[in-house]
Amino acid sequence: MSRFVSRRGLLRGGAGLAAGTAVLASGVSQANAKGNDSPVRPIAVPEQVKAAEGFVDVGGARLWYWDTGGNGTPIVLLHPASGSGQSWPYQQPFFAKAGYRVIGYSRRGHYRSDAGPAGNPGTGSGDLHRLVEALGLSKLHVIGAAAGGGVALDYAVSHPDRVLSLVLAGSLTGISAPDYTALIGRLRPAGFNALPAEFRELGPAYRAADPDGTARWLEIQKRAVGTNVSQPNANTITWATIEAFRVPTLLMWGDADLYTPPPVQRVLAGHFPRVETVVANECGHNPHWERSDVFNPAVLRFIRGRSR
Repeated sequence: MSRFVSRRGLLRGGAGLAAGTAVLASGVSQANAKGNDSPVRPIAVPEQVKAAEGFVDVGGARLWYWDTGGNGTPIVLLHPASGSGQSWPYQQPFFAKAGYRVIGYSRRGHYRSDAGPAGNPGTGSGDLHRLVEALGLSKLHVIGAAAGGGVALDYAVSHPDRVLSLVLAGSLTGISAPDYTALIGRLRPAGFNALPAEFRELGPAYRAADPDGTARWLEIQKRAVGTNVSQPNANTITWATIEAFRVPTLLMWGDADLYTPPPVQRVLAGHFPRVETVVANECGHNPHWERSDVFNPAVLRFIRGRSR
């Protein structure tokens, strides 16, 4: 079982690594997720834990959220651009039954949430903070997938004292750096965004092994976005920002992710000073959906011990 290892410590030789942790060339630790060497298999959606639903006013817009409640340490889930607060059926009961208070919500313009005024979109991290304040959360774990990871990182940069840990899954993160932007641009040819959503976002192994799961993902995706809302970051996040970042961070990605393949994620990992990484095999852009058998236990191991 892996433990947290600082990037600087690893660069000095990696002494003290726990069993099950490998050192990458960038100097970060890679946790060996249980079951990650197994092939993709269909996973039934588990029965959901009872959760309250509501709306929070974030200034000109109301956002829909659900909340399992309880006294456990809160986990807030931030969905991909192609998803919504409905994107987490594999995580909601898993983390609730592990003793956590689990909260998901739809960002502006997504399922059941208002788009708000076009001329005043606010920021995603600002909206998240209003939700956090409205629900009375003092400390929380933040988990962001894909575009949700960019909002999650922006929030953690703004409020590092509130964030116990940060999990970024398949996320480009919104970092402003010319070398990074150029790298991402080389990966997506003209016409990429016009390809079918399931081809862009779900790995071929998953689409082949689980057509029913692919159909369920598409149902959520097709009703996810009512109005496209572009929200800027509250912060300009550069490599210097990341290198000064002290919130414990887990980076997870799929080895078949067309948006953020392993070379991109290794670049990211090399700049975070307090980071662990997990690569989900036979997985595309949605590890939380395609490989919940890898995602859920890896995240649980990471956040345990970092709860209040």
